[in-house]
Parts: sequence; structure tokens; C-alpha cells
Amino acid sequence: MSTDMDTKEFSDEIREDAVLEKLGYQQELKRSFGLLGMIGFAFSIVTSWTALGGVLIVGVESGGPPVMIWSWVGISIVTLAVAYSMAEICSAYPVAGGQYSWVAVLAPPSVARGLSYVTGWFMLTGILAMGATNNFIGANFILGMANLCFPTYTIERWHTALLSYAIAILATVANIYGPHLLDRISKGMMIWNIVSFFVVIITILATNDHKQSASFVFHDFQNFTGFGTGFTAILGLLQSAFGMCCYDAPAHMTEEMRNASREAPKAIIMSVYIGAVTGFIFLISICFCIGDINATAGSATGVPLIQIFYDSTNSVAGACVLASLIAVIVLVCAMFLLAEGSRSLFAFARDHGLPFSHIFAKVEKKRQVPIYAILLACGVQLALNSIYFGTVTGFNTVISIATEGFYLSYAMPLFVRILARISGHAKVLPGPYTLGKYGIVLNVVGFIFLLFASVTFNFPTVNPVDQNNMNYTSAAIGVIGLVSIVTWFTTGRKSFTGPDTGITNVNIVEAQGLSDVQDRASDGIFPEKG
Repeated sequence: MSTDMDTKEFSDEIREDAVLEKLGYQQELKRSFGLLGMIGFAFSIVTSWTALGGVLIVGVESGGPPVMIWSWVGISIVTLAVAYSMAEICSAYPVAGGQYSWVAVLAPPSVARGLSYVTGWFMLTGILAMGATNNFIGANFILGMANLCFPTYTIERWHTALLSYAIAILATVANIYGPHLLDRISKGMMIWNIVSFFVVIITILATNDHKQSASFVFHDFQNFTGFGTGFTAILGLLQSAFGMCCYDAPAHMTEEMRNASREAPKAIIMSVYIGAVTGFIFLISICFCIGDINATAGSATGVPLIQIFYDSTNSVAGACVLASLIAVIVLVCAMFLLAEGSRSLFAFARDHGLPFSHIFAKVEKKRQVPIYAILLACGVQLALNSIYFGTVTGFNTVISIATEGFYLSYAMPLFVRILARISGHAKVLPGPYTLGKYGIVLNVVGFIFLLFASVTFNFPTVNPVDQNNMNYTSAAIGVIGLVSIVTWFTTGRKSFTGPDTGITNVNIVEAQGLSDVQDRASDGIFPEKG
């Protein structure tokens, strides 16, 4: 029995290596991840319920609990359209480049390389900025607990920045010296995440004796923005959009997965399902347990969620235990986000998309990890965390940039897929996971949502608007877009390669050992040929 399983795993690995070779790459990274480990990896990055807690006050002030809860339901549904669409493409092209590689293969040949290059820049911006955001959140939780335990301690911005540095450096060390442990840690974090979720929810509901009314949670509209009702409700969507992000993580780890073309799509979709359910339950529970909104928002801990824990349990120790459960998730997430970011940098450098690409595309032979790409990812995160030395608003912009970078990179593969269908040049995706006739519908729904969200990320959140509270996301994203275009015409057009787009569907199908691409089943969560 063991011999048969070993033979199957070896066969799957050979098949995945053959697919990668058809895309023009050699297998250099070690395939250590299985399905459960990758679901744990992805959910630890998505971890919607803790992400929602980190930006809780955004939703409370922009529509309040009703907008937070019902917008989460709506955004979870349309996010599934995006996740299913990405899963289908990932199954056909399981390569670490993810979104930018997919655009290169699926876009019309005349614009494929250019669109791929720009997508790569937005993708890297989102992943690296999200890593910096996570470091910041982790530092906030640790310092918030310190303030709760020692009320005379005052949190300074430079404390947060330095602690963010420490988190990034620890994540770097773990990625360089412990890559073989990532799969095991991912499985462990899956259990830790779910157990922590139930402990937090049950504890605050059981101990809180001053719960809000059902009307407050599900009906009463709150508006502290200074804008009208409609615009405020749109702003309230931003919390949910931030909470449902980063589910593309398995795509960037496919070259370290066993049977990636089948398992990576499942990990993408399951991370969204688990995130949607846990996020929904978390929001309802927190909204019932929240105390005075102004007092919570202005908590000396700097973390409103810690204040809610303390108000619910009326215990410093109890609040710190609950906060510690989340802090562990955030710290491990830092390691996973750095892994995702470094693999994305490695892939982009491998395609000559970065300055000094020959350095960042190197893989250390003994550990089979891209050490220079890991160090670069760490350096970028440190630079972004440094913004907090100067201004709070500047770092809030980094948070928006992270989310918008992701959403724009998600939108591009769907856009070129739709464009190809309209022009009559759509490729039959050769992977074992297919959406069949529902693919175009999900592509369109997902793309419209991503486009709408990308626009709303640029809106100011407080009225009247001045230079201190202005949302500079549009300017930052514009600069990134301009840099990508300028570097494309100066260097990228000559050096950037992208995946091998000269392959034919028949070649890929043969490499994966599939024979009937068009007649595969299209029902169920994971429709695939046996």
C-alpha cells in the first residue's frame, strides 16, 4: 500500500514538473506542501475574522454593525466568484508567478507581455504591503496588551515601528532556516486558528453582561464620517473588502505543492469558505459585545478589539489571553506572507522583471529556497513599516495600497479572460479543475466587483477632507502604475520574458495526462475529472 502511494506521489510530481517545464521553467523548489497544509497556510493568511477585528472601527464608524454584517455576506458571495475563477486558471497554470503569469498566457499576444508586467508590479505591491500591514497589526496587539497590563505605559509610534521590524526579521529567519517546517506549521495553525476562534467567541458571549440590542446589531445605521448615508454605506464596504483578501496565496506556492494543479484550487476556495463563515459569526458576536463606540475607538491600547475583550471579561488576564491567541495567528501569518512575497519576487525575477533579477532568482541549493528574494521581501516590508515613524495617515495609506494592489492583480486575469471570450480567442483551460459553462458568468461577476472595490478604496473616509485625513491611495497607486509603465518601456520590454506562451493546449494536456478537456464535470465545489 505504501509503495503504491509513493508511486502515485512520484507520478504526480513528475506530471507537475512537466507542466512547469512546458511553461519554460525548471523545478527548483522542494514540493513539501499537501492539501491540508496549504489550506492551513492560505487560511492563516486570509484569517478573515482576525483581519476584520484589526479594522473594526472603520466599519463601526461607516454605517455601523448592519453595514458591517450584511456587506460581509455580499462581499463573501462575490469573492467566491473571483476565487472560483482564479482556481480554474491556477489549475491550468500552476506557477509561482500567479496572476501576472496567467495574464501572460491568456491575454492577446500583442499586449500579453506588457499587461503581464504591469500586473506583476501591482501583485508584488499588494503582497509586500500586506506583509508590512500584518507586521504593524502584530506590533499593535503586543503593545496593546502591554498597555492593558501596565496602564502607565504610553505607546509611541516608534515603539510600533521597531516592533514591526522585529516581527519582519523573525519571519525572515524562519523562512531561511525553517522552510521544511512550513507544511507542518500550516497544519498546526489550521487547528490553532479554528480553536482560537471558538474560544474567543464563546468567552466574550458568555462573560459579557451588557450586550447591545438586536436592533443595534442588525438595523441601526451609524454615521461618524460626515458624509451622506449612501456614501457612508459604500465606505463601510472597505472593512469587508480588507477582511476578504490574500486568498491567492496557494497560487504562489504551487511549485512547492504536491499535485498542485488539483490541490491548489481547492485550497484557494476553501480558504474563502472558511473565512466567510468565521468572519460572519465573529462580526455578529463582536457587534453584540461592543460597548461605547467612542470609548472603544479611543482605547489607550490602540486596539479596539482588546478593549472589547476587556469590557466583556472585565479581566486584564482574560483579555490578554484572548488577544494572545490572535497575536500568535498574526505572528505566524507574518512568516507565511513573507514566504508568499518572496516566492512572487523569485518568480518575477526569474522572468527578468526586476532590477538585478539574476540575483533574486537564485535558489539556495541546500535548503531549496530563494534566500535573496526572502531578504528583498523583508527589506521592502521594513521600508514600508518605517513610514509609521513619520505619520499615521501615511501608514493607513499603505493598508489601502495593499488591498488595492491585490484587487487590481486579481482583476487582470479575469479581464483578459473575458476579453479573450469576447474576441473569440479564448483558450480552453487544460487543468483538471473546470467551471464549464459557468466560467464566463463568474468571471464577469468577479471582475465587476473587483473594479468597483478598487475605485472605492480611493475615497476619503472623513468629511470635511483636508491634507491630514485625505486618502492618498490614488496617488500612490498612480505612481506605482506609472513606474511600471516607464520601466516597461525603458527596460522591461527588452528583458521581461514571462512564461512560455508558445505552448499549445495539446502539449499541456499531454503533460498532465488528461484527454478530454471540454467534457469534464462542472458541478460540485471541486468539479474535476476522476
